[in-house]
Amino acid sequence: MTELARPFEPPTPATPFRFRYTSYLGESHPSTNKVVVEFTASDMSLLPTQRDKLIKLAGARYNPDTDVIKMSCEDFDTQAQNKRFLGETISKVLEEAKNGADTFEDVPFDFRHHKPKKRFEFPQDWILTPERKQYLEQKRSETLKLDDQKLNNGLLVDGKKVIETSLPFTTPDPQPVMVGGARGKQLR
Repeated sequence: MTELARPFEPPTPATPFRFRYTSYLGESHPSTNKVVVEFTASDMSLLPTQRDKLIKLAGARYNPDTDVIKMSCEDFDTQAQNKRFLGETISKVLEEAKNGADTFEDVPFDFRHHKPKKRFEFPQDWILTPERKQYLEQKRSETLKLDDQKLNNGLLVDGKKVIETSLPFTTPDPQPVMVGGARGKQLR
């Protein structure tokens, strides 16, 4: 097996498409035939007007945050057929994007389909600086000193002692109860 292993090689400009397949390890599932392809618009080596036309043709399949166009197909019976359909579709879309007859300059970009994810930043006030660590250590040591003083004076409440003194030491074992059956017979 190790002789068949190859090191990972990142995609080159000659291989811009990333295909994804789903396998359920021998079990039948409706999405087994689904194929998903992703590629970036900037990897297609197009002119800026052609790239813009490609983005407009992709429509809701384009993610403006990542510059990724994502397409999927599950219409056919096998993954190979779905992959071939996606390849033909991409070829047609790229051919249309390169076609200079209409550049779609009058069509505005429409990214209403894209809802950007909110990225929350960690508040700067919460970062533990050396001064804040020192302050917390001081507070902890003061609290420990107060607890120690209360313990020596008998003012500290010990939860274990409270529970031990308030609950009975032994609980009586429940006695079995005989219940009468439907015809007067006793059930065991």
